[in-house]
Amino acid sequence: MKSQIISLTTGSRETVLDITSECADFVRSVGGDGLLHVFVPHATAGVALLELGSGSDDDLLAALDDLLPADDRWRHAHGSRGHGRSHVMPALIPPYATVPVLGGRLELGTWQSIAIVDLNVDNRERQVRLSFLSD
Repeated sequence: MKSQIISLTTGSRETVLDITSECADFVRSVGGDGLLHVFVPHATAGVALLELGSGSDDDLLAALDDLLPADDRWRHAHGSRGHGRSHVMPALIPPYATVPVLGGRLELGTWQSIAIVDLNVDNRERQVRLSFLSD
């Protein structure tokens, strides 16, 4: 198995951050057929496969805000207001995704991208582990 860690800064606001090009570069450097496993080792971030740039990323953040409001209802209450929701989010958007790779290319659908979803404005520095499992 080949593996690489990429470091990201997600910013000071909730975000959906496109990492498709970093993933494509990694699988191209490894080459061959297999599976790319993307894992974010943080309790408050997730990995999503979705269309980006068409408003879907904003729609996702709005849906998460409806499902997980940034208010004082959360028992996990340290950090910024509503921080506890960031710890619940990975149950809805898991911290991993697996994508098929053929000939060193991601086999994503036409409009699919790989994105990190991060509601935690208290921790902007993230790591993502990319692992390639060859056949």
